[in-house]
Amino acid sequence: MEISPYLNFNGNCAEAFKWYAEILGGEIVYMQTFRGSPLESEVPEADLDQVMHASLKIGDCTLMASDNPWGNYSPPEGIQISTGFDDLAEATRVFNALAEGGEVKMKFEKTFWAAGFGMLVDRFKIPWMVNCEASGD
Repeated sequence: MEISPYLNFNGNCAEAFKWYAEILGGEIVYMQTFRGSPLESEVPEADLDQVMHASLKIGDCTLMASDNPWGNYSPPEGIQISTGFDDLAEATRVFNALAEGGEVKMKFEKTFWAAGFGMLVDRFKIPWMVNCEASGD
């Protein structure tokens, strides 16, 4: 079995996934808009160029997403995308990049369980936790 997060965006899924691919070193393996899809006739004209489905491959993980047309988007609540790193410099870089234009909820710093840990909501309203395991020092 595989479990993958599925995110919803408010018309900016393509922009978010291009940004995540750059920051996280992933590859967008699929992206389809509503235009040209079997759902095209059911979607308002203004929403046809929104993303119907996207998949971003990051290492062995897949992050999936879509825009939420029909005006029923709500920012995510009660979830966070958790990342884990072995390299403190890379974890710090990713945290700082994801935090750009967003809101830091807990600054990235050493904790009793990790060499570095922080929480943020990125500029696309997606909540993240960035963790770098303790180095054993």
